This record gives sequence, structure tokens and C-alpha cells, in this order.
Amino acid sequence: MKLRVKFSKHGVLKFIGHLDVMRYFQKAIRRAGIDISYSAGFSPHQIMSFASPLGIGLESNGEYMDIEVNSLTSSREFMNALNAQMAEGIEILEVRLLPDNAGNAMASVAAAKYTVAFRKGYQPSFLSGQAVADFYAQKEIMVTKKTKKSESTFDMKPFIFACCLDETNGSIILTVDASSAGNIKPALVIKAFYDYNHQELDEFGLLITREETYLNAGTPEDVRLEPLGFAGSEY
Repeated sequence: MKLRVKFSKHGVLKFIGHLDVMRYFQKAIRRAGIDISYSAGFSPHQIMSFASPLGIGLESNGEYMDIEVNSLTSSREFMNALNAQMAEGIEILEVRLLPDNAGNAMASVAAAKYTVAFRKGYQPSFLSGQAVADFYAQKEIMVTKKTKKSESTFDMKPFIFACCLDETNGSIILTVDASSAGNIKPALVIKAFYDYNHQELDEFGLLITREETYLNAGTPEDVRLEPLGFAGSEY
């Protein structure tokens, strides 16, 4: 049986990298006594995959992993058993049984929603609903994306699905492409916002939380985003 597990990651655990999170879950699953499936071969490993690795320093309310199990009493018992093994900072929020033809979580990712807040003393003086709206209203948002091996300049606007200011707490709400082809980091959008206002960004001042991860339930041309955990059923 294939299961999709939604979890949150907060506090000091935001500084734990993806590979360590994966090893953490492998050990927690063994301690919880979950009947997880293993791969065949000389060195069998737990059948587990994560939707989209979270960057170090980011918190999240919408992380997903897929696992396969040989037996399952109920998703509620699974969730309780795994939560009993969780350290402070990670919580299992939901477990769904996937159909046999369900796509791999990582391959299904289309977008992610983020809340970008600012540390005390770092909130920009030019921040307003109108300033964010003017930035997003541009026909093009040209940025330079750097990697270890290359540097490229491109129009980021088609990869930003939503951008607005939450007037209640002064945070910027972003929904951006998170697919393997796009994968826009929220800090890159905020840097472009600062550049648009002729200001220098100090990334230390950003507090970024991934709120949800989405799949595209429409077509590549007609994007219709739904939470990644939607494609399943409670058991």
C-alpha cells in the first residue's frame, strides 16, 4: 500500500538538512514498528520519497513524503504511532492512502506557497500592499539565477503564480513554481522586489515558511493547483 504523509517542520529543526531528515524518518519508522516495505537487492532500504526538499533555514506547514507499507490498520493509528516518535519541531499532520496509479510525490510537485515574514528591525520601509502589487504587475521580472556551475538571466514572472501582502502582519504571500523545471526560491522573488525598489536585501532578515505544496490538476497550459495530499483517501 502506498501512503502520502504530510508533516510540518519548525523550530531548530529548520537547520537540519534534507538527508538528515530522511534518516530521521527512517529511524522513527523503525521505532514506531511500522510495517514498511523494503527494496530488493543486496542492500535493501525503506521505500520512501519526499516531494520537494526544503531549504535549510526554512520552516514548513506543508511537507510531504510517500512510503510503501506491507500492512496498515488505519491512517489514524499510523499517524499516532509515528507522532509518538517525533522530536519537538516535526509533527505528522495527515496520512492518506494513495491509489496504485498515483504519481510519485516528487514528480507531482508543481508549485509551493510561502509566507515571507521579516525579523524585527528588518521590515523594509517601502513595504506596502501597493508596492507589492506594483512589483507583481510588471510585464517582466528579470533576474539572475546563480548555481555552483552557471549563471543565467531570465524572466521570472511566468513562474510566480501569486504575490500579495498580508496587511494583518506585514508578510508577503507567494505561490511560485516548485517543479523540477522551474523551482523558484522565494528569496529570489524578494530580492527582485528589493531591486525593483532600489534597495539592498539582507537575507538574514527573512523568515520563510512553506505553507503548502501543490500538484497541477489541470494541464501545463491551464494550471490548476491543488494540495499534494488531495490525491488520496482516508483509511
